[in-house]
Amino acid sequence: MSKAFNAFEMAQRQFDSVADKLQLDPAMRELLRWPLREYHFLVPIRMDDGTVKVFKGFRVQHNDARGPAKGGIRFHPHETVDTVRALATWMTWKCAVVDIPLGGGKGGVICDPHNLSATEQERLCRGWIRQVARNIGPVQDVPAPDVMTNPQHMVWMLDEYEKISGGHYPGLITGKPVEVGGSLGRTEATGYGVIYTVREALKRKGIPVEGIRAAIQGFGNVAQYAAKLLVELGGKVVCVSCWDNTDNTSYTFRKLDGVDPDFLLSITDRFGTVNKQKAVEAGYEILPGDAWIEQEAEILIPAALENQITGDNVGRVKPTVKIVAEGANGPTTPEADAVLKERGIFVIPDFLCNAGGVTCSYFEQVQCNANFFWPKEEVLKRLDEKMTVAFHAVADLAERSGEFMRDAAYMIAIQRVATAAHLRGWA
Repeated sequence: MSKAFNAFEMAQRQFDSVADKLQLDPAMRELLRWPLREYHFLVPIRMDDGTVKVFKGFRVQHNDARGPAKGGIRFHPHETVDTVRALATWMTWKCAVVDIPLGGGKGGVICDPHNLSATEQERLCRGWIRQVARNIGPVQDVPAPDVMTNPQHMVWMLDEYEKISGGHYPGLITGKPVEVGGSLGRTEATGYGVIYTVREALKRKGIPVEGIRAAIQGFGNVAQYAAKLLVELGGKVVCVSCWDNTDNTSYTFRKLDGVDPDFLLSITDRFGTVNKQKAVEAGYEILPGDAWIEQEAEILIPAALENQITGDNVGRVKPTVKIVAEGANGPTTPEADAVLKERGIFVIPDFLCNAGGVTCSYFEQVQCNANFFWPKEEVLKRLDEKMTVAFHAVADLAERSGEFMRDAAYMIAIQRVATAAHLRGWA
């Protein structure tokens, strides 16, 4: 991540622009511009070699006017509190734009799980929970997996919380394995949600999905299932990119006649790194990691980290591109946004496009709290309905008002949160 880039400053700039349009009063602007509360703490862990290593952790609760805070926990060596603040802020707007009764939160630990054994990761998960157990809970703040965390991490966290609390609270945390209260369909939810919104955008633009070409940045969970569903619907993925842990750089894997997501998944490790040798043997071209952005395609799907389409590289986006579907959080900077808007490229903003994950997490929370679980078909049907309704509400407002899709989504989300805060008497 560039040192000059600050995700939270970007989130605040996006908010400020829409707050002006909504003419929010000064108190409400101040309330929604900053997190309500933050927790910074140290997590000492005894390593396998007997030494003790101290990790820095965070939990930020941006706003809970509409319901318990909701948001994932990242394990990342470059994590910063400002990244966590930004992600918590975006979670508030994400929950509001799809109209689920949750607020925004986010957590993180500065670490590299690639360099930690399974037992060290378990100790880190349990240590993180011990530091925030009094500040989270099923009706307070509900964590979930995020970058480089997974369902197993969530189970360790749930188990530690239940040991501390002395009861069973499966609604504490989402993204769990199905065997311990996870929801069917959760694995696919974020990637599928991306493509549900792409499908609806194509309908509005009168473009058939059959034969549509997409270039995807990333090949983690979101990108994998987005690619699978797009191919199932008749589209074509011309490339995916991923980080390679063996040499700490990224590569783009291109196949112009169409990537096979199932094959690539079969040669991908649990951190999303594709085996280059096997890919080449199967006819894939290996290009630089940033080559995904300059492919001849109708759809670009950034599904990795924030700050990926910038003022410096947006000029490389081909004239063929009609839609940018933001599978990642904050992948497009305001400078790049201005260029995409000028070029008439239809942007499905991150907190709408990738809201399938939190929507299904909400479904998981509902099922856990009711102790009644739905079949996978019902989960995905409800997810499709929720994402479709939310997409068209934003697109209709954008069409009526002439606003950019991102601004229209913000206007709906911020107004919903502001209304809840006002009714509570907060501002």
